[in-house]
Amino acid sequence: MNPAIIHQSLYESDYLLWTQSTIAKLKARDFEQVDIDNLIEEIEDLGRSEKREILNRLATLLEHLLKRIYVPIPDCFRGWENTIAEQRRQIKRSMKVSPSLGLYFAEIFDYALEDALQEVRREEGYRSIKFPDTWQFSRDLEAILNTDFWDR
Repeated sequence: MNPAIIHQSLYESDYLLWTQSTIAKLKARDFEQVDIDNLIEEIEDLGRSEKREILNRLATLLEHLLKRIYVPIPDCFRGWENTIAEQRRQIKRSMKVSPSLGLYFAEIFDYALEDALQEVRREEGYRSIKFPDTWQFSRDLEAILNTDFWDR
């Protein structure tokens, strides 16, 4: 029987078992039996997953920064600031594990801002607020992750 067919079937029928089997084969240096095509696909997906997470966290961060900067509802400031702090923590954590995500950050900034603007403009209580179409502050990664823009 063709080993590729067995691995393909295992990959499709029991993903966890496939991962455990693949790890065991790699540790044993049994490269001939490794399901290379699906392993490549999974490794590629890991990179895409990290990028998606940074995009989503940046969009959430920008959304709450926009609210904190432009929405004059002091009762909400603490909640927005807590979300800002958490998203910053998680982005910093991801960047520490994968520093190359910093290069991706500039590439996705406009997409994340577009998502954030769409969200804040969609929300019922903020439709009358004039959010700018462009980011009015520094786009520098360090600034985004550390500056309280509302204090300026």
